[in-house]
Amino acid sequence: MFQLTFLGANATVTGSRYLLETSRSRVLVDCGLFQGYKPLRLRNWAPFPVAPESIDAVVLTHAHLDHSGYLPRLVREGFRGPIWCTSATRSLCRILLADSARLLEEEADYANRKGSSRHHPAEPLYTEAEASASLRQFRDVGYDDYFEPVPDMRVRLRSQGHILGAAAITVEHAGRRIVFSGDVGRSGDPFMRPPTSPDEADWIVVESTYGNRSHPIVDAANELTHALRPVLQRGGVAIIPAFAVGRAQLLLHLITQLHLERKIPLSPVYLNSPMATNVTALYSEHPGEHRLTSAQLDAIARNTRVVNSAEESKALNSRKGPMIIVSASGMLTGGRVLHHLVAFAADPRNAILLSGFQAGGTRGAKLAAGERTLRIYGQDVLVNAEVIQLEAASAHADADELIQWLRRVPRRPQSVFITHGEPDAAEALRLRVERDLHWRARVPEYRDTIDLT
Repeated sequence: MFQLTFLGANATVTGSRYLLETSRSRVLVDCGLFQGYKPLRLRNWAPFPVAPESIDAVVLTHAHLDHSGYLPRLVREGFRGPIWCTSATRSLCRILLADSARLLEEEADYANRKGSSRHHPAEPLYTEAEASASLRQFRDVGYDDYFEPVPDMRVRLRSQGHILGAAAITVEHAGRRIVFSGDVGRSGDPFMRPPTSPDEADWIVVESTYGNRSHPIVDAANELTHALRPVLQRGGVAIIPAFAVGRAQLLLHLITQLHLERKIPLSPVYLNSPMATNVTALYSEHPGEHRLTSAQLDAIARNTRVVNSAEESKALNSRKGPMIIVSASGMLTGGRVLHHLVAFAADPRNAILLSGFQAGGTRGAKLAAGERTLRIYGQDVLVNAEVIQLEAASAHADADELIQWLRRVPRRPQSVFITHGEPDAAEALRLRVERDLHWRARVPEYRDTIDLT
């Protein structure tokens, strides 16, 4: 027996969870949060599809919350096995899971004070203490070294670019091999190193975030110049919602270079995300995984004003432009950036720069679709500010790059499973795999089980 069950990332880019089972073992590949539309978010509160205590181990592709953010809840519900990942992923999860728990607790507290929840009292999905407890089960392993999370499976992690610590996962059992792509990075990323070639495999599970589109051939620095310069020249505030891991650091690097080259007006740059601040420090600890030099990292530190306390964050909202605020979360699902939207979104001199993929049902997706009223903390916030979608800042491979990554597989697999994409993106990539590679491909549905023998 060797079977795979899809417990998430089907018809959505969130909630990555894949269960591998043999007659002796259960291993969960990724353990992400569902985000976006309410029916998806409610899955976070539903009982886990299999008993958490029956899972022997978890292996993580990387630290983003849509891949790791459910772990504290899984541990709370009874999972007691090891959680395997790269050293950088372990370091990032120490930051991300604590921050996620803090936000969940703050949101529950706010809902209780405002009476804005139908649950009395509103409770967080997990607490900071529970996030901390889950970290005790983490075990790190190097790239390319085989290890055995359970006695009847061999696993290795291959570098994928994308963010610090990101990996593809190869799993072997009884002569059969399956590869999970995780999130595939970009070969020309100005910040991260390119992904490595996938291992030979009988089965491949590949993400499809951008499976139906190609990134424009545009220089990220030039795109950011054209977006920021008019805002700053008119004395406006540029709010950049950014994922705290990877995207925030790339944007701060680009803004620093634009300041040094005098391509945009010199303006204060604020990093208002405690998590992004802590993450930025990790880049010095993992120099082999990214392209930046120590001098470039020092330049970012000199050019950026870090906002630490909640009081400092609130004080920003009373300041005038020109200024740039980089703050999480990247899809406007929570965090300090929401308070900045309440303060600045109504002023047409200001701008909101969306810097990455916006999952369906998020505030970021609504802004990208042209909506000009956002529901934030129980009130409707009018958006008169300019909304700009940055296309060159993505850390995800586009459709062409995903096909190029698959072409590097040493031999034809039995089938490719397309996951981690909105329905149109997943279906488009399925058609590309069949047409361009002449491989069998399938878009599995939530809770589908596949016999891998």
